[in-house]
Amino acid sequence: MDWQLFGLSFITVFLAEIGDKSQLAAIALGGSAKSPRAVFFGSVTALILASFLGVLAGGSLAQFLPTKLLKALAALGFTVMALRLLWPGQEN
Repeated sequence: MDWQLFGLSFITVFLAEIGDKSQLAAIALGGSAKSPRAVFFGSVTALILASFLGVLAGGSLAQFLPTKLLKALAALGFTVMALRLLWPGQEN
């Protein structure tokens, strides 16, 4: 196992998930549920499944598209999201 890649993946996902909507939803559910343990295991399972699907999709795309193109598309996607957050459009 590539431990450096493992650590980089862990840190990236951990930092990206702090304070996002799913964590806030888990806090709300955990505070109002009779079984916080069920909320914990449900949240963990959902994050694992979502990450697994992302890895599968990325691995599949990497077989057909060059890595440089995938990185450029990801960078473009994040740039578009950042610009939309900075300058939101008119709501219809």
